[in-house]
Amino acid sequence: MSWHGLSQKLKLKFTILLLLVFIAVFAVLQLSPKQPQLVQSESNYAKHIRQDFNQPSFYPITKIPSENLYKPVANWIGRLILPTKQQLQDGLDWVWIEVQSAPPTAENLVGKTVRLQWQKNQDLLAYVEAVTRDINFTPEVLQSQKQGIIHPFRLNDIRQVGVLRSLAGASPNDDVIVALDANTIITQSQEKSIIEIDREPILITGKFYGLVKIIKPIQPNFKSSYKNILPPKQNQYHDYFLVKHYNPNSHNFDGIEDTIRIPQQAIDTRNFAPSTPQQIEKSPAGKNGWYIYGANDVNNLFTVQAIAPYSLFQIQPNQTIIGEELSLNYIQKLNWQNTQANKGKLNTVFINPVESTSTWQKGDKAILLHSFGGIGGKKAEPLGVVETITGHFAFGTAEVIEDKFTKQLRFDIKYHQIYAHNPDGIIPGTHTWANYMGNLQHGWLSTRPVSDILIKYEPVTQDYDFDGVKLSPFNQFQQQLQIAIARYRVGDGTGGAMVSPATSCVQDSSQALYATILAIKSQVAQNRQIQAWLKANPNHPQTLRFQQLIELGKSLEKQLAPLGIVRADWQSQASILAGTRKTTNIFKDGSIWAGLTTWRTMMPRQAHDDIATIFLKRGAIMQILRTNQVGGWQADIIPLAPTVFFGQIKIPFTDISPLPILLNRILASLAFLTFSDWLVIVTTLGIYSIIAIPLGFKFGFLHLQIWSANWVNKCLLILRCLFLPAIVEELFFRVLLLPHPIEITSWFKWGLWGIFSLVLFVIYHPLNAKTLFKAGFPTFYNPVFLGLAALLGVACTVAYGLTGSLWVVVFIHWVVVVVWLIVFGGIGRFSNIRIG
Repeated sequence: MSWHGLSQKLKLKFTILLLLVFIAVFAVLQLSPKQPQLVQSESNYAKHIRQDFNQPSFYPITKIPSENLYKPVANWIGRLILPTKQQLQDGLDWVWIEVQSAPPTAENLVGKTVRLQWQKNQDLLAYVEAVTRDINFTPEVLQSQKQGIIHPFRLNDIRQVGVLRSLAGASPNDDVIVALDANTIITQSQEKSIIEIDREPILITGKFYGLVKIIKPIQPNFKSSYKNILPPKQNQYHDYFLVKHYNPNSHNFDGIEDTIRIPQQAIDTRNFAPSTPQQIEKSPAGKNGWYIYGANDVNNLFTVQAIAPYSLFQIQPNQTIIGEELSLNYIQKLNWQNTQANKGKLNTVFINPVESTSTWQKGDKAILLHSFGGIGGKKAEPLGVVETITGHFAFGTAEVIEDKFTKQLRFDIKYHQIYAHNPDGIIPGTHTWANYMGNLQHGWLSTRPVSDILIKYEPVTQDYDFDGVKLSPFNQFQQQLQIAIARYRVGDGTGGAMVSPATSCVQDSSQALYATILAIKSQVAQNRQIQAWLKANPNHPQTLRFQQLIELGKSLEKQLAPLGIVRADWQSQASILAGTRKTTNIFKDGSIWAGLTTWRTMMPRQAHDDIATIFLKRGAIMQILRTNQVGGWQADIIPLAPTVFFGQIKIPFTDISPLPILLNRILASLAFLTFSDWLVIVTTLGIYSIIAIPLGFKFGFLHLQIWSANWVNKCLLILRCLFLPAIVEELFFRVLLLPHPIEITSWFKWGLWGIFSLVLFVIYHPLNAKTLFKAGFPTFYNPVFLGLAALLGVACTVAYGLTGSLWVVVFIHWVVVVVWLIVFGGIGRFSNIRIG
């Protein structure tokens, strides 16, 4: 049969089918891992490490800045050194560390290279064993390395690589600078000192830091007072600046004048520099001062290696938002608004969904959600997915501490970066803010827009004590992140952590969150003492707090497995980490199908906003820290907000991106039916029948007349009704037109959309009878039919609002239509309808 011989309805169905096939193929092509098109022989790291100020040897350990102006970044600081090839054969997890700073009790170790290893702790050693891998580079990793991606090549063909060796060997050189925590101890073996730790070292930048106001660029004159201003032509390339240190007596920047160096980084493979000091003295982000991180160089001049705007970390925000609806609107819409126009600026916003006096106090801890956007402008980075700024996502932690300079409260931030191998040399690990964001060589402060959401929610951030049985969701979460990070550094033994729809920064960070939820559930289920305590103390504040934790876990599980399907690889890792499986051979699924089962965590922007929304709806307070290419000025790049899929396609003259909204609504509606969903189906059908059947008989529209066709035609009719009208009409009138329940910020607005979709649903039927489905005339004009259709629309709208499930409303619609056609004489009203 030719195309022209088909009916209009069949043509429409065929066109829709072709469109769906096209969308599916397009999605597969966009989401599948691509072979890099650009062959580059040198990494960004290699270009930058040639500059002397990016090398550890440029900062002698013996040159110490004034203790009145600068403070050590940490008590224990050192440079990790990978053991020799021969030493690596022992299969143990230890490395060398050059001690660059130590507490007073261990000052004799400064300048020495000693052994760094784990403390003899059973749980700690079990964690190390769980992530220890034999390293054998795959052909894909070897090819990736040729294209300028940094892989741990010094560990290739090494057996039993553990946490410390993967960290020391992550860089091509022994230039990984770390801080050790306060639980570090010193032991002796054969008269040699050994440093033992119980936590993974933290990646840092700079040994010292100060708080200054940058005044102006100057011509350095080390024999005078450094006040000679450079000629204008030289200013834009000059590295030296006059600064004034913070004065604790006046609480202002009228302290000692000093000269510092902020080096100009080289332009790398992206055709722009990762940072620049140009016009930094004019930066609006630095009007309240800068933290500068670095050390004295070979010339005994303080050289800056990282910067951080002081005002970003103060607990006093620039803006305060109170109330759930306003807070949700800010997170979902306003947070990234006007990103390009705010280039060079920062903003801090305090959000409290309930009207209370809750605020930040010293010692408060917070979960951090991190996301960054893209780089546009004349030197824009290429898009990985068409019309999409994918960005990046990570978790972190924050604590409210007292600033050592001002004595005021501020946030201390650490990122737990699950980060794929890259050309910049950014290492998967725990980073200080200065190392990951503020670092002049590879930090993102100067080149990307960033959003950090700090979440204070006591059910997560406070520990539990059930008569001696301790439970810490906060520490448990960090442990799961550390495991994922260690696996990323070595690519689970392949040498490369590659990005795919199912394995990425956001997917694997979310996997760690899922593993935390399962680990806590398992610990509670297996511990009778915890269960007995909760039963004996039902009204105790700790019990109520624990119940909030459980409810949060349920909400997060729905977010992490939105289709109701838990990925096999997530279950595999969770069971290993929970201790229910002993193997360390963790299954990992990088397929598109695996990614789609966790689609809400496929895009960084979506995970960032959705997780914040879940916490917000449960009453958590938040502080949002936003920066937009802050620091020196680079005119050829602009900040681009991250988006979900096809988020750059907008309705003209608006900021609305329709495609991601519609795509999200469709995917969100596809979750498998639950017991509560079936209850809604049965209840809705029961109520509809009680109302519709008597009305239909009263007005003579319905009469008991079972269709006498053979079973083949009945089956064909039932199947046809499933696709049209049930699936097609519900997909359009409910799923696409109505905000999904997880989107709802105002039930009043949702109700208005419901009325709008209901009116369209009723009007559609007579229009359909005049155009595509002429067999519906005159039935679709019958007032009783339209009234029953409107009632069905109301029923489906309410059911969709309660469940958010396409299958629920399709089933309701399908059953009503099929019963009407086959049992209540409906088929007889369509004289020329064809079934086969």
